[in-house]
Amino acid sequence: MVLAVSPAVASFSGTAAAIGTRSSGGLGIAVRRAESETRLYFRRGIRSSHLHHVDPVVSSRGFSSSEGRSVPTCSASQEVAATAESAVAGEVTQFSELAQAKVLSIVGAGSVSPFNGNSWEDVMRHMAQRIGFIDTNFEMLVLTEEAFLAEGKEFDADVAIVIAVRDVEVAEQLQKRYLQNVPTLVSFDSAPNFETRLGSLKVKPVDQVEKMLGSFPGSKRKDAMKVLSLVEEAWERKSSDDVRFALLVLIDSYVTPVTLLKNLRATSLASVQCMVKNCRSQILSCILDPNCRQALNCLQSCAPTDQVCSYRCIVSYESEKLEAFTLCVLQKHNCLGLSADILMQPDVQPMKLFRGNPVTHEIAEDLFIGWLGRPNPDSLATPLKYSWRVVAGQNAAYDQFPCQFQIFYRGKAKGSMWYDPVFQVQTLDGKLVWRRRHYRVKRDVVPGTFYFTVLDNGVISKEFWRIVDVKDDLSWGLFYYSGAAAAAGQSYTGAILVTQDGSWPPESEAIRLNSALDKCGIKVWELYRVNNAGCSNPPLSIPEGSSLHSVIT
Repeated sequence: MVLAVSPAVASFSGTAAAIGTRSSGGLGIAVRRAESETRLYFRRGIRSSHLHHVDPVVSSRGFSSSEGRSVPTCSASQEVAATAESAVAGEVTQFSELAQAKVLSIVGAGSVSPFNGNSWEDVMRHMAQRIGFIDTNFEMLVLTEEAFLAEGKEFDADVAIVIAVRDVEVAEQLQKRYLQNVPTLVSFDSAPNFETRLGSLKVKPVDQVEKMLGSFPGSKRKDAMKVLSLVEEAWERKSSDDVRFALLVLIDSYVTPVTLLKNLRATSLASVQCMVKNCRSQILSCILDPNCRQALNCLQSCAPTDQVCSYRCIVSYESEKLEAFTLCVLQKHNCLGLSADILMQPDVQPMKLFRGNPVTHEIAEDLFIGWLGRPNPDSLATPLKYSWRVVAGQNAAYDQFPCQFQIFYRGKAKGSMWYDPVFQVQTLDGKLVWRRRHYRVKRDVVPGTFYFTVLDNGVISKEFWRIVDVKDDLSWGLFYYSGAAAAAGQSYTGAILVTQDGSWPPESEAIRLNSALDKCGIKVWELYRVNNAGCSNPPLSIPEGSSLHSVIT
């Protein structure tokens, strides 16, 4: 939720470093006048960077129907998932005539993924559904190698991805008989004799002459190796968002543009000129400040698409100077020329009934307020100072942080409502600190749907929240959100599972919980458990004059 700013900060931190560095080539030349005043500070270990990267999967996280792309629908995405499922079952399958990107996934029969022991078949079928949420014209067929060989035919695929097919003879048979005409072929945890092809260019195995020729700037091989590195780094992080990201990078690079990846671009000379013209004082202030400079150094050390690393840098070193830096460069002047829209697929519907009554706006707000002000079950004399505690969430970057408290309350002004998430951070220098954000909450037209707005480290994020389900006794709830930080070029989605004490709901709730997650297009194995141990003295106060429940007792 609050992590959207971090990849963009990482991207322009390299640009800021390059402003005063002679070795930065064109970027340094463009701002040479700034170099004479800041050269000493910029050279203190800050690496220059010419590339601007944004990790769109934060979750899962620019899709705009106004750009001429079709807007996905839930039903269409479910059809994609159904197609994948029938392929695994061994039925004859084909890509549809309307498919703009055709991905073939071949998985080892019985192979186990790193996602809570789920099979790669199930994982990749779910990935078929998730790329369908991005564009209904993206299709993925999923088969085991046994089903594929039994099918005995080639598929007109643009991309083939092979996972956990380890038999060398099977690999040879697949490549010679069925995959030789697929222009892009990538394998993971599979037999070593699988080739790697990107856009019909063989990049692995490669002889020494090809390797030498590929080292020259602008060569197709060098560009292909950058794409492969991006894909392999994402895959190694072993999150469902990163698996989807890897698939989308291959589609975007070698099949058709993916709107979600539109911000994966090199920083332009105009971006640097904008920064120097409009934000010179903020840049210098940040570089001269040890804490802010550490933040930039930290971000430069992260892989371009490692959102966990990037956001940990942000929360470890966040400061007024860093916020002023990002506020000027990104939010006020949009020097990187980024944009993003809230993703509206999957089309998650809010719950309709609570305790047998239709959910109204007032009831929905009370559900958010939850346990705040209610008696503490462990100490009836002391009312609880929070609405909910987060058990698990779908965001690798945010849900790594322990002790997450949710606080919802009505403000003093009529119709106003606020949301303050409070969470604990172990900074990179080993300190335990509390962080807090402050969102404005506004009702949408349909009860149970809301728009949230927050200024996070200098960048405005807007989010669309839905209350998917809350048990009648408030023992647990599931909230879904989709958001965008336009100035940071980030779109994202996610969900949080909440309870009164931060513990997982009992097994008796599994069917209902799984049903709620299915409505969000989320599997239980995609959730990250929050560590709720040792959460002493959290800052849980709310402003004086705030009001709580109005309907639910």
